[in-house]
Amino acid sequence: MYPSSLGVIGLGAIGGSLAWQARVAGVHRVIGYSLRRADGIQALKATAITELADAPAGAAEAELVVLAVPPEPTLELMATLAPRVQGRAVMTDVCSVKAPIIRQALACGLGESFAGGHPLAGTHETGFASARPDRFRGCVVYICETGESGGHRAGGRVASFWEDVLEASPVRIDAEAHDRQLAWTSHLPQAVAYALAKTLADQGLAGVSFGSGARDTTRLAGSSPELWVEVLRHNATAVGQALERTEQSLAELRNLLASGDENGLQRFLEAARVFRQGIER
Repeated sequence: MYPSSLGVIGLGAIGGSLAWQARVAGVHRVIGYSLRRADGIQALKATAITELADAPAGAAEAELVVLAVPPEPTLELMATLAPRVQGRAVMTDVCSVKAPIIRQALACGLGESFAGGHPLAGTHETGFASARPDRFRGCVVYICETGESGGHRAGGRVASFWEDVLEASPVRIDAEAHDRQLAWTSHLPQAVAYALAKTLADQGLAGVSFGSGARDTTRLAGSSPELWVEVLRHNATAVGQALERTEQSLAELRNLLASGDENGLQRFLEAARVFRQGIER
């Protein structure tokens, strides 16, 4: 899908990159809106958008409308903008939780006009200053359809936009399955980074005490707490199960150290090393 016009609500690192990359790819009209006016001005100056709307409704007049804001504003905008989109345009989002988004689409009568999206191209940085005109090239993006009879058409158009315009690789997945999977592959690492950073902060050590290991493993803790409060809350059950399993692994490591089981400790660390190396292949 090469839309004649694209509306992007939210011009931060993800929304700004999406608008910018679409412009570079040849989408002639890109209408942007940002609650942070400074992001909108920066996007205009970078030619990432062609127009800056004064309200979300202005960006919703496009053929394809992308909600690039956190979960709660996404849910609210879906309800507010549904009458403008139904039967006229296609709407999608970029949230890293999908089940509540799909439920809202159905509740708002967007079953045939909406398909959820989640590009695996997140960053802990925020604002348009973190946007890039090539962020999504080659990345995987999950597409979640509503399940209504015409929902597959919206899903196909959204998937085509990601593939043809943004050069990403769309993968269709059920919304509930998406959230269970992301609890392990995204939300758990984020939660663990926050927990580790909080633990280190409580020790009161000076910043110069931390080497590259501490900086690397706590990088995700630099992400917006406001965003992650919403993500973790909307996927609380699955993330809670993942955290419980992580607590068991930490207890196992603690017991290996306490018992002086050098061979067991070696096996524990080796299993972790092999897994980590496999991610890079």
